[in-house]
Amino acid sequence: MSEFVKDYKDLRVYTNAIDAAMEVFEISRSFPPEERYSMVDQVRRSSRSVCANIAEAWMKRRYKAAFIAKLNDAVSEAAETKVWVELAEKCRCIDSSKRESLERSYTEIIGQLIKMVNQADNWLIKAEERI
Repeated sequence: MSEFVKDYKDLRVYTNAIDAAMEVFEISRSFPPEERYSMVDQVRRSSRSVCANIAEAWMKRRYKAAFIAKLNDAVSEAAETKVWVELAEKCRCIDSSKRESLERSYTEIIGQLIKMVNQADNWLIKAEERI
């Protein structure tokens, strides 16, 4: 697995997270002005944090516990994003098809992250690979 991936940007989960965050950004541009500093800010922050935590996890592959902790942070942020998306639909900022699409994306991302956690040893930098 990790032998084919040279950088976090090569991870499918990272590219999926970037794509989902950009979709959140585009969709949230049309939210009403009164949501600019609450819902818009929160959903954008959590969606972007998924990406950032994946990058941080990648850089912490020397230490299993740190790697897993950052992946778990990414899972938590993805779950938070799903909540904000649900609230956006309930507040009529987005329609059900947009919510369903984003929820599918974040459910897939969570699954990919959990798989990485469960297979963490395959992603770690081995002692002989360390510089």
